[in-house]
Amino acid sequence: MAGHSKWANIKHKKGKQDAIKGKLFTKVGRELIVAARMGGGNPDTNFRLKVAIQKAKSVNMPNDNIQRAIQKGIGATDSDNFEELTYEGYGPGGSAIMINVLTDNRNRTAGEIRHIFSKNGGNMGETGCVSWMFKQKGLLVLNREDIKISEDDLILLALDKGAEDVNFDDDEEIEIYTDPSDFQNVKEGLEEEGLEFASAEISMIPDTTVQITDPEQARLLLRLLNTLEEHDDVQNTFTNLEIPEEIMEKLE
Repeated sequence: MAGHSKWANIKHKKGKQDAIKGKLFTKVGRELIVAARMGGGNPDTNFRLKVAIQKAKSVNMPNDNIQRAIQKGIGATDSDNFEELTYEGYGPGGSAIMINVLTDNRNRTAGEIRHIFSKNGGNMGETGCVSWMFKQKGLLVLNREDIKISEDDLILLALDKGAEDVNFDDDEEIEIYTDPSDFQNVKEGLEEEGLEFASAEISMIPDTTVQITDPEQARLLLRLLNTLEEHDDVQNTFTNLEIPEEIMEKLE
């Protein structure tokens, strides 16, 4: 919806700040290890690893670091035994939250995530309590200022390459959605047409969104989400929030 910011948009816009913090290397490194362990070290036959490598390169991770993580994953070197888990819960204003984690100690991580929820006005729920509200989709994000063709031409081009939908609601970014199985083909097809993506990932997209119009609730919710994102074990957070731009301006 125009005039509203979703968590995905907010995360994209603060991505450079996160990269400066250095935590992205740790998180991406874990994803490389797990992807290689699950599907092997060849990105041509391991789609998850291919996406992880692309993400690593997008945050300027050195090739040596990428290769070391892959070697850990396939067992060439000693590595931690990371486990992939999903936690679910509710934030202020009735927002639904899903969290993907990679951890070597599920009891420690569960306790810490539960504490973050309770300290910031949320509640950690049972498995399945909010996941039914989301669908897995490929998400390709473009900066509006980089697009040299009309919106109509971009829609036709994206659909022709296999995309499901194009969203122009944000003033700064354009979102292209795909079926997860078509994600790589759509991405490569559009890159061949000269498009460069600000981010490209498999994401969890909410069926409906919840508008947070109370500034204090919005501030508390963003603090909850940011604290979750900063946790070393958290790979991704997904939520169905929307915050009106006039409320976002009050929080800056």
